[in-house]
Amino acid sequence: MKRSVTVLILILILALAVPVLSGGARAHAEEGDLYTASFSDRDLSASYDAEIFHITLNGASASTDSDRVTVSGGTVTVTGPGTYLLSGTLTDGSIRVEAGAQDKVQLVLDGVTINAASDAAIYVAEADKVFVTLAEGSANTLTNGGSFTGAADEKVDAVIFSKDDLTLNGSGSLTITSPAGHGIVGKDDVVITGGSYAVTSSDTAVSAKDSLSVAGGSFVLESGEDGLHAENDDDNTLGSVYIAGGSFEIRAGDDAIHATTLLQIDGGTLDLTGAEGLEGTCIRVNDGSVSISATDDGVNAGHKSTLYTPAVEINGGTLTVTMGPGDTDGIDSNGNLIITGGTVDVTAGSAFDIDGSVTFTGGTVIVNGQQVETIPNQMMGGFGGMMGGKRGGMMQGGRGAGFGGPNMMQNAPDGMQGGMMQGGRGRKNW
Repeated sequence: MKRSVTVLILILILALAVPVLSGGARAHAEEGDLYTASFSDRDLSASYDAEIFHITLNGASASTDSDRVTVSGGTVTVTGPGTYLLSGTLTDGSIRVEAGAQDKVQLVLDGVTINAASDAAIYVAEADKVFVTLAEGSANTLTNGGSFTGAADEKVDAVIFSKDDLTLNGSGSLTITSPAGHGIVGKDDVVITGGSYAVTSSDTAVSAKDSLSVAGGSFVLESGEDGLHAENDDDNTLGSVYIAGGSFEIRAGDDAIHATTLLQIDGGTLDLTGAEGLEGTCIRVNDGSVSISATDDGVNAGHKSTLYTPAVEINGGTLTVTMGPGDTDGIDSNGNLIITGGTVDVTAGSAFDIDGSVTFTGGTVIVNGQQVETIPNQMMGGFGGMMGGKRGGMMQGGRGAGFGGPNMMQNAPDGMQGGMMQGGRGRKNW
């Protein structure tokens, strides 16, 4: 939460400063700042402390060499700060973290299998921050048995459930199966910087409350609802998704990736299938390869946050969108569309549905196999709907307003489109 508040303040500062930057300069400056703000050195390193406590899982119980760990049947409770190396199997049990509010806890999974019949396999009740590290070369499996009726907290509904900041890192693998809920839930910030993850869940695969940030890793996610999700029900200025790298194969029942505020992609390879591919208020692709197959909207920028004006902004990388039949849109923005670079390839009956302004100053746009120089805005109303933005930044009118009508967006400079970037600060030190 500390990072989210700090970044939110910097967003507001940048919102005032950003109009002085051109689109390209703005994107590159903000990309570096956001990476530094999102990932600490410890998030990225996945190293172990010199002093390590051991927890050995032995079927129905466990043993330990630490006085900061208690064992009661299959419930293993970590009560203090430190690094804990876990190995072995729990046939029906749970790892609980009940440390102090200022304590940092690192759980190193080194060949761990935990089945929790009616609980979370890993539950963080209290800590400052918890690191779940996948040991090099290790294969780890966490499973819920089909309900969460045995959880001490009635809100627990995920195989990994954390009330505080959560980081997953390392280079091992983790398989999560959640037939009655979510895969991973963090009720604060969730950071992933490495590892190989296979998550199958009836609900969302990976969910965060304030922010979800991914620096790298390999992800195969199959979910009944969203694949990656960030949303704070109490504050619509929080709930961002930032992807700096990684390999993603997401098959979602709803949105492949959903953010309330900003959804930014700076790198990685993403293969996304769902009702919608990318959803947020401000969606920005600076780099990487994104392939979307969707049945509703491929990319959808809507009014979810009061912090942003809805916008889709493509500055680089490759975005390929393939839509199913029916009333579908390849790229749908309730606000603006900005394309300054990269390649956008859309196959759809309605390739673009833009309510606000269109800025097209660079890059390549392909619609149904043909490269275009003008954005075809299929669903616009009034005179403004009769033409899209041409290369060079020509703008078009808003939905149903007619040219010059009350919803008409003026031709503002690049930086003023309202899709403000999460601002940077010095690297976080936790």
